[in-house]
Amino acid sequence: MRRLIRRLLRSLAQAIGAVVLLTAIWAGGLAWFAAGIDTPIEDATSPTDAIVVLTGGSQRIDEGFRLLVDGKAKKLFVSGVHEGVDMSEVLKTSPQTPHWVECCVVLGHSADSTAGNALETADWLRAEHYSSIRLVTAGYHMRRSLLEFRRLLPPDITIIPHPVFPEAVAPGRFWFSRAGAGVIVVEYVKYLGALVRPYFVPKPTVSSSP
Repeated sequence: MRRLIRRLLRSLAQAIGAVVLLTAIWAGGLAWFAAGIDTPIEDATSPTDAIVVLTGGSQRIDEGFRLLVDGKAKKLFVSGVHEGVDMSEVLKTSPQTPHWVECCVVLGHSADSTAGNALETADWLRAEHYSSIRLVTAGYHMRRSLLEFRRLLPPDITIIPHPVFPEAVAPGRFWFSRAGAGVIVVEYVKYLGALVRPYFVPKPTVSSSP
């Protein structure tokens, strides 16, 4: 009986140790992930063939329009726009933007996830024969976006990250806000899911049509 109790206690201790170790690894990964959110724009001036904005906040759209007006690219591609939303509605979200940009903006309606954004953008870039993009999304979303885009875009496509920083997850302050901290934790979990997804789900196929 004593031997059985000792064996059970040893198994319990091993299980607790494993949980503590996994928790420490998870927390360390979260700290690493959060540290990357504060990374500023490394290259704010180089022109690219296209600006790609991932929907999810008006600040992203505003920045995409600003870059286009400043001549940083030939076209602006907005990925993940809801079905039924047209250019006039998108312009309403950024009233300070001149209406002449409409000629240089393309809306993508097929994506409903970050992986979908990457697939939709890859198809569009192939059709346009473009080889460089400036990727605009929230700072907390950039690491996962780059992961998905680098998986699906050809290796010769240049991607310049261009993060924006919503107030709720502003650099250096998000841990002091319940909403901001929640966004970071959820995004970290999504990032981990994106890391392991290829082991369980086949890689999406980019269209072969020109």
